[in-house]
Amino acid sequence: MMIDDQLFSGKSTAELSRDLLGHELSYQTPAGILAGIIVEAEAYLGAKDSAAHAYKGRRTPANEALYGPPGTIYIYTLRGHHMLDIATQAQDQPEGILIRGLEPTQGQELMLKNRPQKNFNLTNGPGKLTQALGITSKELNLLLLSQSPLTISAQRIKEPAEIAATARINVSSRGDWTDKPLRFCVAHNPYVSQMRKSGMDLTNYGWQV
Repeated sequence: MMIDDQLFSGKSTAELSRDLLGHELSYQTPAGILAGIIVEAEAYLGAKDSAAHAYKGRRTPANEALYGPPGTIYIYTLRGHHMLDIATQAQDQPEGILIRGLEPTQGQELMLKNRPQKNFNLTNGPGKLTQALGITSKELNLLLLSQSPLTISAQRIKEPAEIAATARINVSSRGDWTDKPLRFCVAHNPYVSQMRKSGMDLTNYGWQV
């Protein structure tokens, strides 16, 4: 069963970011299904959030997807890489979640063809995971999850043993929101971006057993 777009409503974007950890993100491509469990997600809280694309109500053709209904896919580029974001709140309330890390579950051979990198470097970052999935354009931008080849499981596939909340990564210093703890991850999972080797759980990957 895949997640319904409306399940993104009813909770704060920060809560939804935490809740997405452990869900499986799947992408149906002509070559096959590529999928991974979400291990890192970052919340952006719209007009009040100085680090968000919609800060102070900024609205352009580039960020229009953020203003869509919950479950709208927002693809944007950063330093030449495509980023995958999902709108979370009611239409015209531009909040979203950036998917930052995936633990591969299906289609690893295809992922390696798309991004020939070893071990955790395959999908341990927002630009890395989109490259591995083969999301290299804005073709999915503005689509609802329910109307796209990209889906998220309705339930957690795995339960995190611990969830960590930290400041967001690689965000320009913009006001009081830069360092707020709105980046959520499965603690000690090696597919979390910038996870030091000394902090990795290489036995259970940070999941409950």
